[in-house]
Amino acid sequence: MGWAARVREAGAPLTIRPYRLHFTARVLSWTGSAVSPIALAFAVLHIGGGAGALGLVLAASVAPQILLLLVGGVVADRLPRARVMVWSNVVCAVAEGLAAALLWSGAARVWHLVLMSGICGVAAAFFTPAAGGIVKEVVPAEARHAANALLKIAQNLVKVGGPALGGVLVAAFGSAWAIGWDAATFAASALLFARIDLKPGPVKVKTGFLADLRDGWTDFRSRRWLWVMVVQGALVVPVWLVGYQLLGPVYGARFLGGAGMWGLVVSGFTGGLVAGAAVALVWRPRLVGRVVCAGTGSLALPLAAMAAAAPLPVLVAATAAAGAGLAVSMTVWSGLVQERIPADRLSRALSYSTLGQLVPVPFGYLLAGPVSRAVGVRATLAGGALVIVLAAVVPLLIRQVRALAMAAGHPSQEPVPEGTAAVSVRAPR
Repeated sequence: MGWAARVREAGAPLTIRPYRLHFTARVLSWTGSAVSPIALAFAVLHIGGGAGALGLVLAASVAPQILLLLVGGVVADRLPRARVMVWSNVVCAVAEGLAAALLWSGAARVWHLVLMSGICGVAAAFFTPAAGGIVKEVVPAEARHAANALLKIAQNLVKVGGPALGGVLVAAFGSAWAIGWDAATFAASALLFARIDLKPGPVKVKTGFLADLRDGWTDFRSRRWLWVMVVQGALVVPVWLVGYQLLGPVYGARFLGGAGMWGLVVSGFTGGLVAGAAVALVWRPRLVGRVVCAGTGSLALPLAAMAAAAPLPVLVAATAAAGAGLAVSMTVWSGLVQERIPADRLSRALSYSTLGQLVPVPFGYLLAGPVSRAVGVRATLAGGALVIVLAAVVPLLIRQVRALAMAAGHPSQEPVPEGTAAVSVRAPR
């Protein structure tokens, strides 16, 4: 297929009404989520909290996700995913709306924001597995790669402009209005998700909750390629976040001259994310396992550049390459998972996958300080780059990972492993 035909094909998912509703709702929600961090930070400071209070607010969001992701996966596989997404958004809209009202009235306290953050964290634990599985339901297999790429492009474009918009909103109107905007986007997204009308599909025989949880674990564990790549993510994600988000600004302050120069590095990464998603929209690699590992390995480039004290243009280029590699690998990985895992167990597989990558992150943040003080920032970054390279290369020694490929014709699902519940009846979802 020529490039012109691929570009035309790339927009095909937007002609599908359920996907169009889903796409619009996600973009709206992302615009709210992009302004929320800066709004929340200044809201805490405005009511007299400090760094410790802000840490509590942020931790309150992450902790419920770690505790409840597996529950969310089971729920999203048992109930209509669109309905789960609606109620998750409604809960967040109410929680953030109340927080905004308290800030407007001057009655807000830190514990109010901690509670709001915790409620939204609970909602996210249910929303994330449902959102990861619904694309398979609303888009036919031949258009799914483009559907994932379009979502990734939109998400990355919002990442580019969202923080700036958040800063403008907070500076011009105050943190209460910015949090109120986030609440409004949650409410609007809920209305759009509620309009997604799915055809009846196969559903699993309803068993007990614990049986469903065990069933999901058995299925996850049986797919060697899946858990190997999740282990890869469990190593790479905390190392990347520590190196880029935590030590990166420290490196910028010490070796680049301050926030302005580090801002150029961040711009390189966000630009790479957009460019990579655009490439993924028209490029459909077949050997997904190799592409994902290569994209993962690209995250070592900026850490290695900082460790080597590379000139700023080299560091910006390395960070842009990492952003592009990450966007391509995430897009093709989403398509592979959607293709290979049956719809009635997809959300549970995604919840195990997300949990495996999320749990190590707090430990990485806790270890970063002592390690960087003991051996130095640049040595810590060099070690991080080495860990990422090893994590990217070692899975390729496994033949099943090297051979991971998208189906050339009509995508087919892997067989359901023995010992797990089978699809039996068709019922509305």
